[in-house]
Amino acid sequence: MFFDVTAILFDIDGTLVDSTPVVERTWRTWAAKRGMDAETILRVCHGRRSEDTIADLLPPSERDEAVAELARMELGDLDDVTALPATPTLLPALPMNRWAAVTSGSQQLMRARLTAAGLPVPKVLIAADDVQRGKPDPEGYLKAAAALGVDIRQCLVVEDAPAGLAAGHAAGARTLGVATSHDAAELTATAVVPDLTACEITVDEGGLVVRVNRA
Repeated sequence: MFFDVTAILFDIDGTLVDSTPVVERTWRTWAAKRGMDAETILRVCHGRRSEDTIADLLPPSERDEAVAELARMELGDLDDVTALPATPTLLPALPMNRWAAVTSGSQQLMRARLTAAGLPVPKVLIAADDVQRGKPDPEGYLKAAAALGVDIRQCLVVEDAPAGLAAGHAAGARTLGVATSHDAAELTATAVVPDLTACEITVDEGGLVVRVNRA
């Protein structure tokens, strides 16, 4: 399968960097302090902004401090953050005006995780602090395409979580799911691969050609 696109819009956690151990560890600690069931939270938190998940769990008066506490825990736990397969070679080969990142994490945390994983920070990074509505709302992906000056319909969204793929689809982009944090059967996308080692990206005058090997 081939995608002939102008730009690629990547999620970060679970797509470019492996932060799953950190995410699960911090949510488990956070939940334990409040007597909550961590497994229930982990089933719904991936791909969503922390504030959106916490809004489902706590009354309004407790949410701001809870979000801040979780952010402090995540920023203090970067040792296990690593680059996912193929990303250290794929990303540096892409022109900076042909890719962006759209994440449910904060600007500060996502820049720290990319740096900890040894990956480049894109010129366009749309984070939780940059949108009014988080994934699965398409706002983040629409903002990224606009910032790059490209048509969202000519973009490929690469995501590991159902909420993110839903956001990409709602924005009008084509979608590629990477089954790094969810089973492939849970991912609804134009194509689904185990990880980005299944992709070859060629730069041409019109944009990018993404070849997907799904064997």
